Amino acid sequence: MGVNLRGRHFLKLLDFTPEEINYLLDLSVDFKNMKRAGIPHRYLEGKNVALLFEKTSTRTRCSFEVGAYDLGMGVTYLDPSGSQMGHKESIADTARVLGRMFDGIEYRGFEQAKVEELAHYAGVPVWNGLTNEFHPTQMLADILTFKENFNNDIKGRTLTFMGDAGNNVGNSLMVVCAKLGVNFVACGPTANMPEAELVEQCRAIAAENGSTITLTEDVHEGVKDASAIYTDIWVSMGQPDELYKERIPLMEPYRVTSDVMAQAQDDCIFLHCLPSFHDTKTTKGAEVAEKFGITEMEVTDEVFESRASKVFDEAENRMHTIKAVMYATLK
Repeated sequence: MGVNLRGRHFLKLLDFTPEEINYLLDLSVDFKNMKRAGIPHRYLEGKNVALLFEKTSTRTRCSFEVGAYDLGMGVTYLDPSGSQMGHKESIADTARVLGRMFDGIEYRGFEQAKVEELAHYAGVPVWNGLTNEFHPTQMLADILTFKENFNNDIKGRTLTFMGDAGNNVGNSLMVVCAKLGVNFVACGPTANMPEAELVEQCRAIAAENGSTITLTEDVHEGVKDASAIYTDIWVSMGQPDELYKERIPLMEPYRVTSDVMAQAQDDCIFLHCLPSFHDTKTTKGAEVAEKFGITEMEVTDEVFESRASKVFDEAENRMHTIKAVMYATLK
């Protein structure tokens, strides 16, 4: 029997089987090929989706909007000032109102419990565009990019996350690698590792799929077998700027440099969910440089601009994978 995700929520990849994840990835490839060939695919014409953003984003918003338009859908974007959710109206009430007007709802914001509550009450598919705990749409783009660079042969390869591995991206990478038989290494300070309960859950899943989960503070050990090295910013959106004073000395040993890349496999690629502080051409980058004397944070500009860097392929793939999620759950 084929995979059928119609009517399903997309909240975290722990909810999906390897077969279902691979189905979404294969569907993403189909949509990517159609997009590049200029083949119309307005398969969901007449449907409408709502995008609830408590945290702003360039890639997530554009991916959902363009993906929805390509599929023939109408889109309503609600930023933090455009909705009363959680302020004058409960999450449950917001979900029940929007669920009667829209065919699907995306949420990008804070606690995972919020998107779970939206899904419980909405009556239509709800998609997680990012929460504090998980970032499942990003993972599909990451793995699609990984597969594209290794002829779809990623089972048994190693993906290493450098830095704050206990954030939503680190958590989600560990989950998707465990599901798809990819060895996952979290390389960073012990205090910034994923929660022990999630680690053990992922180790059990990884064992079923022939892969491993490794936590280490040692950079050489962490990257020596890597086919992909991934990192993220040191202070996430919504966290106070005061954290830079604490995070910079803690995370500097895990900056992705050319030396770090050279310790990995010869064909190792570099991945990053973006935005990245690889220079001082942003307001935040300039502020940190002036205050702390560093001009590059989680990755050097040399690595970011190198041939090994696949970050813009990865960013484009957000659109194709998100389109696949919307289509699969609404078709």
